[in-house]
Amino acid sequence: MTRNQVDVLIAGGGFAGLTLAIALRQGLGPPFSVTVADPGLGKNYAGDERASAIVAAARRLFGAIGIWDAVADQAQPILDMAVTDSRLGDAVRPVFLTFAGEVEPGEPFAHMIENRHLVDALVEKANAEGVGLWPAAIKNFTRDGDCVAAELNDGAALRARLLVAADGARSTIRAGAGIATHGWNYGQSAIVINVAHERDHHGRAEEHFLPAGPFAILPLTGRRSSIVWTETAPDAERLVALPDAEFHAELEQRFKLQLGEISVIGARRVHPLGFFVARSFTAERIALIGDAAHVIHPIAGQGLNMGLKDVAALAEVIVDAARLGLDPGAADVLERYQRWRRFDTMAMGLATDGLNRLFSNRSDVLRLARDVGLGLVDRLPGLKRLFIREAAGLVGEVPKLLRGELL
Repeated sequence: MTRNQVDVLIAGGGFAGLTLAIALRQGLGPPFSVTVADPGLGKNYAGDERASAIVAAARRLFGAIGIWDAVADQAQPILDMAVTDSRLGDAVRPVFLTFAGEVEPGEPFAHMIENRHLVDALVEKANAEGVGLWPAAIKNFTRDGDCVAAELNDGAALRARLLVAADGARSTIRAGAGIATHGWNYGQSAIVINVAHERDHHGRAEEHFLPAGPFAILPLTGRRSSIVWTETAPDAERLVALPDAEFHAELEQRFKLQLGEISVIGARRVHPLGFFVARSFTAERIALIGDAAHVIHPIAGQGLNMGLKDVAALAEVIVDAARLGLDPGAADVLERYQRWRRFDTMAMGLATDGLNRLFSNRSDVLRLARDVGLGLVDRLPGLKRLFIREAAGLVGEVPKLLRGELL
């Protein structure tokens, strides 16, 4: 069987995989070959209403690789954020913490954008940069000295100096490499829907902490918002199975009427929640990025952005090595990536885990303690600015792409 030779083979054509491929081609040029393998490449996402929060550092990355201008008109800046803490039946939801939404003058700390716009722009850019796009999954692989030999489920075969797993939380590449994960399920699920509403949101995001978990209202373009609604797993399944009128009543009880009448757009989706981190982000000639490396609670909206941090770090490590004539799949090159990302990932994962446990409970003692804490933070502008910069991905050893710099 003839095997095509590439420098880097990426399993998974989502945000992380496509962004890494583009960054590598731009950093190293046509002599450096990159292929993305994913059976979903070429899929039509026209009816997909899912949306994601893109923090300032990730927006800088997309600006650096020439993506942001193509999607900016579809992106809604988050200009303000309010945090409340109450019980479901409370008539009033007191606001304990607010954030103005800029990390620098004129630069919001995050944008909301529908996934389909970003994926379409990434695929178009990948084609323009000469990335190989192979619409098939990697069925199995073997490692042979200085290469990984991969068999695809369409019968094709590829050899690469480095195989990158960007194939999601149930990564077959991670499993094939024998990399275990550690973590736990929360017994919670997130109901994800979009809604239309009568009044303008003015770019304001809201996070209502309720005993079952957070209820986040995230602004989209126009008079629309994306909802991430956390419930216990059984309640989430029960709620999405309700008839439309009953589901609307449950939604309205949590959303309230500050934006007028609301209506659900598109499908109701349920996502089980957990915290899982790979025991290693690398193996022999293999690197993990995105959900293949880590899955965290959506309470702080950091899951996708952590994956893009992986992309920026791995791209910088590979480009630095290749420019020195080094093997991008060599153990010392991959170890630099692991050192850069794994501690930060564990720290963010444990922080979101702690927040979820602190807020998703019915303890009056904990409720009083957290509300006092939120109120204190609200009165300390310096601490609030630090939190905003941390949420925006601009604290610590920030890779070049996340600073908006080319590799």
